[in-house]
Amino acid sequence: MGEDRRLAAVVALAQGMAAAHTSREAWRAAAAGACRALGGSFAALSVWERELGRLRVLVNVGERAEGEEEFPEAESYPVHEFAEITEFLHERWAGGGEPGAWVETAEGPAAGRPGYIHQRVAALRRRGRGCCVVAPIVMHGRAWGELYVARPVGAPVFERADADFATVLASVVAAGIAQTERLEEAHRLAFTDALTGLANRRAVDVHLEEAVERHRTEGVAVSLVVCDLNGLKRVNDTQGHAVGDRLLERFGSVLSLCGAMVPGALVGRLGGDEFCLLAVGPAGEEVVGAAGELCRRAAELAPGEGVACGVASTDDPIGPVRSARRLFRLADAAQYRAKAERAARPVVAGRAGPDDPVVRLADEPSREANGERRRFRGRHAP
Repeated sequence: MGEDRRLAAVVALAQGMAAAHTSREAWRAAAAGACRALGGSFAALSVWERELGRLRVLVNVGERAEGEEEFPEAESYPVHEFAEITEFLHERWAGGGEPGAWVETAEGPAAGRPGYIHQRVAALRRRGRGCCVVAPIVMHGRAWGELYVARPVGAPVFERADADFATVLASVVAAGIAQTERLEEAHRLAFTDALTGLANRRAVDVHLEEAVERHRTEGVAVSLVVCDLNGLKRVNDTQGHAVGDRLLERFGSVLSLCGAMVPGALVGRLGGDEFCLLAVGPAGEEVVGAAGELCRRAAELAPGEGVACGVASTDDPIGPVRSARRLFRLADAAQYRAKAERAARPVVAGRAGPDDPVVRLADEPSREANGERRRFRGRHAP
C-alpha cells in the first residue's frame, strides 16, 4: 500500500471513531477501519481485563466464522494461553520495549514448549484464515488490549511493513477510545445527580419529552411518578446536612429498587427532596403498584417521615397529553395532594371522578394553581 493510501486510511479510521457517540460505535469503527486499512477480511478488538487475567472480545467485524458474534457477550481468552501476549506485557514492554505488532500464519508452528499449543495458529486453522496481524493497544501508559486483523487462506500473507502499519493504527485506535471514554464520562456527569447517582433533572426532562412524543405518535403509555421525601428539612435542621444527605442517598437506593419493578423505568432526582420515576410502555397500574411499594418502603426509612407520591398516567382519564409539561403538572399536583393529606399511598391523577381536583389543579394557570396547592397543603404542610 502506498504512503498516500495509508495516510488516507489513517484519516478515515480517525474520522470514523470521532463520529462515534458510544463505546460500541467506537469499537466497531476501530475494527472496521483497521480491517479496511490493512486489507483484511476480519477484525476484532479486545480488552485486557487485568483483574481476571483474560482478553475479552468487544467486537468482531467482517467475515465472521460460525459462532463469532458482532458484539459477543462471553467471548474471552485466558492471557496465559497466549505466550506472545505474556512476553509483550511482562517482559518486552515492561523492560522498555516499544509496543509493536506481529504477524502469525496458519502455517506457523502449532506447538512450542512442552504442554503449550500456539492458540493463534490453532484458531486461524479452525476458522479458515490464513494469517493475522496483532497490534497491542496502549492507553495512558498501560496495555489496554489488542487489535486483531486477519486474511483468508490464499490471500497474501501480512508482511513486516503491515505489522508496522498496524502499530500506527493501534495508536490511532487508542486515541479514539480515550476520546470516546472522555465524552461518555462528560455525558454521564451532565445527566447524573452527583449525590444519589440517579438521573438528574436535565436527563428526566429529555426523556420525558421523548416519551410524550412517542405517546402522541405511537399511542404508547407513559406514566410519571413525582415524589417528595417528607421530613428532610427537619433532619437537616436537627441532625445536620450530612445525615440529610445520607437519607437522600438511601431513598435514592429504595427508589432505584422499586423502579426495577417496572421494565425500562428511569428514576431520577429532580432536586432537593423531589424525585421521580418515568415509565414508557408498561401499564399505568403497574407503575402505581411500584409507587405503592415505594411508599411502603420509604415509611420504614429513618430518620425520614415517609414520602408523598403523585402519579399521572396516560392510561388514566386525565384528558389528552400533548406536552411533557402537562404530564409533569399532573403528577406534581397529585404529589401535592398526597402531601397535604399525608397519604400513605400514591395519589393518582384522574381517579377521583369527572371533577378530579388534581386534574383541575394541574390545568389551572400557574398563579391560581399555586393557591390551590396551598389549599391542598393547608395546615398539614411541614
